[in-house]
Amino acid sequence: MDLTLAISKAGHDKSQTFVVIKEDETFCYLVNGTTRLVDKPKKKKKIHLQLIKNIPSDVLEEIKEVKTLDDISIKRILKVYNRRNENV
Repeated sequence: MDLTLAISKAGHDKSQTFVVIKEDETFCYLVNGTTRLVDKPKKKKKIHLQLIKNIPSDVLEEIKEVKTLDDISIKRILKVYNRRNENV
């Protein structure tokens, strides 16, 4: 599964980590599994996001294990990513 992680740079959700589930020319659609669910993603302009290019290997393994994109798997991916970045 090809997913991208992003950190919000502006707005009330500043510095929160999200999973990008869809992109178009100017917008990304973001979910985090708790406040923004897969059924109702947040629409945010790309200029307000910092896309994460270098995803750690343990997070990539978690993404590869995902068969269907649901809120529980999104929460699991973000939990692994956030736990990894606490030590950095």
